[in-house]
Formats: sequence, C-alpha cells, structure tokens
Amino acid sequence: MDSLADTLRTDDTASRREWIVTTLVEAFEVLMHADPGAFRTKFRKMAADPFAFYRGSACLFYADVARLDDPWADERTGRVWIQGDLHAENFGTYMDGEGSLIFDVNDFDEAYLGHFTWDLQRFAASVALLGWRKALSDAAIDRLVETYAAAYLDQVRWFVDQPDDHAYSLRLGTTEGAVHRVLQQTRLRTRLTLLNALTETEGFDRRFREAPGVRRLDRAEHDAVCAAFAGYLDSIPEHKRFRGVAYDVKDVVGVGGFGIGSAGLPAYSVLIEGFNEALDNDIVLSMKMGNIAAPSRVVTDPRIAGYFAHHGHRTAVSQRALQAHADPLLGHTELDGIGYVVSEVSPYQSDLDWSELTEPGEIAPVLDYLGRATAKAHCVSDSDSDQTLVGFQTEEAIESRLRGHEREFTAWLVEFARDYAAAAREDHRLFVEAFRNDEIPGVRSTA
Repeated sequence: MDSLADTLRTDDTASRREWIVTTLVEAFEVLMHADPGAFRTKFRKMAADPFAFYRGSACLFYADVARLDDPWADERTGRVWIQGDLHAENFGTYMDGEGSLIFDVNDFDEAYLGHFTWDLQRFAASVALLGWRKALSDAAIDRLVETYAAAYLDQVRWFVDQPDDHAYSLRLGTTEGAVHRVLQQTRLRTRLTLLNALTETEGFDRRFREAPGVRRLDRAEHDAVCAAFAGYLDSIPEHKRFRGVAYDVKDVVGVGGFGIGSAGLPAYSVLIEGFNEALDNDIVLSMKMGNIAAPSRVVTDPRIAGYFAHHGHRTAVSQRALQAHADPLLGHTELDGIGYVVSEVSPYQSDLDWSELTEPGEIAPVLDYLGRATAKAHCVSDSDSDQTLVGFQTEEAIESRLRGHEREFTAWLVEFARDYAAAAREDHRLFVEAFRNDEIPGVRSTA
C-alpha cells in the first residue's frame, strides 16, 4: 500500500480532483439520480468550508484510508464494530432505554465493522480541521489529538479491568464543563414542546402540522407505509416491546430537509399513540431509508455483508451494538423491497455546540470525554451485545495490540490528523472548483 503522502499528494491536482469526483459519484449516483436537487443542496452545504466538506465525504475518507498501511489492525482489531463517521459533531445527548440522559456517539447511519483505528483517524482529522477553523496553532492541535488518544487508551484499559461494560457512561453525575451543560440544557426539554412544534390538535386528536418539507401521502403510499410500520413491530426485541395502545398509528407524512449526511434518502414521520391515550404522550417516529455505510464500500468480507437483511437492519443492529441501553423504539422494516431504519424523534437529543469552545483549554476537557465515549462505543459492541459478528472482547483485543506501543500509536494518530486535515483543506478547494464548473454528473446546474 502507498504511504499517506503518496496517496494524498496534492501536487497532481488534476488526478486528485478526478479521484474526488469519481468517488462521490460512485457513492451517491443512485441517490443523485433520484433526487438531484437534494444533492445540489448537500454539495452546496459541503462547499461552505473544509469541515463541512469533510463531514459530507466519508466515502472519500474510506477510499483513501483503505489504500494506507494500518500497523494497528490485526485479525481482531481490524474487525470490530465502528461508528463509521466519527467526527467532532457526531456526539450529543440521548435518553437511554433506562431513562437516563447520556452524552455519547449519536449517529449510526454509517456504522459497520472495520478497523478500530478508522474511527480514531476520522475523529482526529476532524479535530485538526476544527482547530484550523478556530485558528489554533499546529502545536495546540497536536496536543488536543494527544488528549483524545490518551483518554481513549485509558478508557479501553478501564474496560479491560471491569467486568461490566455497561457500568460507564457520561451522564449528569459523571461530567463537568461543556458536556455537563449540554446535559443540563437537554434536561429542560419536554416531549410536549416537541409535539407542539411538529403536530397540532384537530378536533380531539393530534396530526402533523403542514410545514416546509412535510408531504401528505396519497392513499396507496399511506397504506404501504402503514404496512411497513406493521413489519417494523416484529423487529423490536421482545423484552423492549411496549404493551397496549403504544404503537397505534395516528398520522403519517413524508418528510425531507435532512442534513448533509442524509441527503436524498426517502423518509417518513409516523405519529403513534404512545404509552397511553393522553395527547401529551404521543410519540413521533422517524422511518428513514437506510443508506449504504461508507466503510462497507472498502470492507469486502462477504460474511459481514451477508449478516444484514438490508441497510435499515444494519443501522439498527449497529446502533444496538454500539450504544448501551439503546432506544427501545429502535427497529427496522422494508418498504417496496428497500430497508428502512425506525427510531424515535426524541426531544432529548442535543448536539454539542462547538461555537462556544474557542480556546485549547476549553476544548481539551471535552476531547477527554469524547475519547472515553469512543472507547465505550467500541468496548460495549462485542460478545456482550445481541449481535454475533464479533465473538471476542473488543477491549482486550485493542489493549493487547497497543500494549507497550501507546506513545508510538499516539504519534501515528497525531501525524495522520495533521496530514489528512491538510489534504482535506486542499480537497475542499478542488471539490468546490469541480462542483461550480459542473464536473459532477447528476448534479449539474439547472440554470
């Protein structure tokens, strides 16, 4: 395999520009053909700055790292559950299945099996891009990546020594600073406020509001979605299933307007009765088409691909593996032969606001928490979870591979973050030039 410098060389700008366009087209061609407008919007958002470009181009990241030597991936550490798109803005709060507010990884659309290092590399490069956007020095950025790596390694060792992988979590009682504040702010949110924003009462019941991005369904599509919803109920584990009226459907609409990562993916919102017939206990569910996970484009093991019925199934299984006490409403279904993932639209999901974190001294404690959250996601996702693809203790595999090489590993991660972030900044420029000059088939300007 090539070195990073060889793979990401920026002196041959023509070939790199072609590589970027080809990789994006191969990843998104079907979705671009189905909804070119959504992808023009996605690409314009990606054009905003290098970090936005990096967020929307996980497929390019994997196309690159798959061609690099990985000295830390062996038979076990090269085949663990990974979040798949781990960057600085993919952490936030959620209410777990036991009723606790947790700060953790909060997006599983790209989750798959692969090298544990891929999550760390993707995150570390995002830190370097974020630090550059905040005009931090290279030395300060290096120290921040070192902080993240040290916390990850320390937490992996903790999991090795503890018999209960689920005993650790970032919650109100175990956090301070910015992470604690976002948990406190989330605690003030209510289900009723969310319901009133998305729905309105009509007569004696609720229905979805008419709003931008909300689409009423004709009878045939409505019936098809309801049939798919009935199939979703079978995907909920028996011990997590609610009783009584909980899943009675009250209203269904098509929705759009997702962020950078979910452009072009068909989706629906489903309003269900909830825990009782009181209107303030209604629940909104998202039913979104599962996308092809970016790591799956470079992981060629047929046993992994064959484990999943479809990408909705893959997303739900991955989230249950990577997230302790996952949403009890999480599940999957099929609509017109295509896989969808189903989950609650929760009022208790809040992302960390990086705009208020400007100095290295403010950012470092947050990265310590995120390093530990990354370790938690990796270490709860093994033989103790419901899936059967990973039949060993992930923490033991990682700790065994890195034991005695912690400094070497950290230096390797710091160097990658620095070099890949620099390449991503140049890639962003090349992408913008290609996009504005109509070099990306399927999303050429309509003007």
